[in-house]
Order: sequence, then C-alpha cells, then structure tokens
Amino acid sequence: MNISEILIRPEGKTLEFKRDTDSEIKYEGLQALIASLGDVNAERFITLISREPFDYTRWQKSLWTDKSVREISSKAMAWQKENAE
Repeated sequence: MNISEILIRPEGKTLEFKRDTDSEIKYEGLQALIASLGDVNAERFITLISREPFDYTRWQKSLWTDKSVREISSKAMAWQKENAE
C-alpha cells in the first residue's frame, strides 16, 4: 500500500511524496537494476552484494564527494520531474 505524505517547508512550498512498502521498494529496486544492467548482470550484482560485507553508509559517503547536497538534490528533483508517472 502506498501512503502519500505531505511535507510543508518553512518557505510555504508543499511537497508530496509516497512511502512505499518494503515489498514495493524491493520490486522497484530489482526493476531498476534489470533496466540498468540487464537480467544476468543484475543477478550478478545482487550476488556480489550479498556475498561480501557491505556498508551502504560508507559507500554513499564516497559516492558523490565532488557534488554538494544542493547539486545532488537538484539532479534528483529534475530526474523525478522527468520520470513522473
């Protein structure tokens, strides 16, 4: 079940976002992997991640070291706007 939430920012702008269930997130994540890597490499990626210890937080910290939070946020919002259903 999708639960929509509304966030009202201090400047008065309203943002609506949906909170997905764990099953929906897993499904959408797998679909994103398949779309990006193809069936075989998506499975390989999952196997690689499952096989070795993985610290997602540490990985995220080193992922976009050359970008500011504002830049990442702007790109994410632009992507969301382009890919809205």
